[in-house]
Amino acid sequence: MRRSRPGPLRLLHLAPEQGGARQERTDAEEDPARCIREIHTDSRGSCGALRITRKLRDQGHVVNRERVARIMREREIVGITRRKSRSLTKQDRTVPPVPDLILWDFTAPMPGLKFVGDITCLPTAEGWLYLATVIDLCARKVVGWSMADHMCTELVADAIRMAQAGGHTAGNAIFHSDRGSQYTSNQFRSLLGELEIRQSTGLTGSCFDNAAAESFFAVLKAEIGTTVRETRAQARQDVFRWIAEHYDRERLHSAIGYITPHQARVRCHQRLDLAA
Repeated sequence: MRRSRPGPLRLLHLAPEQGGARQERTDAEEDPARCIREIHTDSRGSCGALRITRKLRDQGHVVNRERVARIMREREIVGITRRKSRSLTKQDRTVPPVPDLILWDFTAPMPGLKFVGDITCLPTAEGWLYLATVIDLCARKVVGWSMADHMCTELVADAIRMAQAGGHTAGNAIFHSDRGSQYTSNQFRSLLGELEIRQSTGLTGSCFDNAAAESFFAVLKAEIGTTVRETRAQARQDVFRWIAEHYDRERLHSAIGYITPHQARVRCHQRLDLAA
């Protein structure tokens, strides 16, 4: 059987159409891209595709995560990746044991009932700046913090005092931390007793036993950076602004349904008012 010779290859005239379609899509996505870049810039480069999608929906835009991720990828808009946190826990093995009252349940039905705390440090040209925090697990709001050039018990005591002075603690509340010597000292235990707060500790060296507090520090260092600041005063100012202005009122938190801690706290109080 005689085989027919193949005819000349026919060129498919799709390239111009595809190129035109791509250009049309690019032009159509200029406005979404501008909104994405504005949100990314306002978050100091911290937001990834998921949080940007949530913020766009809050603004009334109809978008999905896949499209946002693609636009970000094509325009090289990249969210910040967290770094591994540095543990400062030094256990005092001479103190009596403290029970774990949290048992990995980092939720609370209302504000003022359950808190977590921890210590981290930031480098400056003048030396380390240490930061202690108190986080309300209901709204993931930082209700108390303290900064100093030392890691003594007074550092963590000042943070819990700030939370209590601001009216954020309820009677018989729980404060959970690691077993660092600052938290297990007699001075700190006595202070918790005076404030009618029960103490809870996890296992030393286990990141899961105080995950909420450690996660907060990972976000903090990822978003403000770990560059060496000239002075402790500059580091203090950067931390204060980030907590009070960005984290509390602008940053969407995955553990509370992608709303801000401020919004979560307002909603909790609204539910309590309706229940009353």
